Amino acid sequence: MNTIFEILGKFDHESDCQKLLYAPLAKPLKYRETQCYRAEYEGDNAAALDFVKRVLLDPISQEMRDDGAPAFPKAAFILEYGMKGGALDLEKETILGYYRALESPGFDLKKLTLRKRIYVFGDDADPAPFIRDVCNPAIHTWEVLTST
Repeated sequence: MNTIFEILGKFDHESDCQKLLYAPLAKPLKYRETQCYRAEYEGDNAAALDFVKRVLLDPISQEMRDDGAPAFPKAAFILEYGMKGGALDLEKETILGYYRALESPGFDLKKLTLRKRIYVFGDDADPAPFIRDVCNPAIHTWEVLTST
């Protein structure tokens, strides 16, 4: 099974994109940010979902989507980025350590990939300044997605 669990802040709202960038934009744009966990696993789906809810989700301040659809379909584009395979990802290592410590997890976690998503809203939004200022080519991989 291959599932993307996208975690959104319940109390987050659209913010000014200028917070993310070094150079000013020609026109104001807004953004929302989420965290994605791509899990490849075999075994009990309910056990995997329980693990995600217990370890990765704060039910008070966050909500989770696992349907694969973009959380914000009106975004002009989505910048999805994460650590390169050889880079040390402490959050991922902590999650994997917790999984390995479970006596009987009920599922076999084959691969876990952590990615951030930045949903950018606004007409004629250009991903180039976001790639330049948010992504570090030495440690990140990224892709620009459309929300449709």
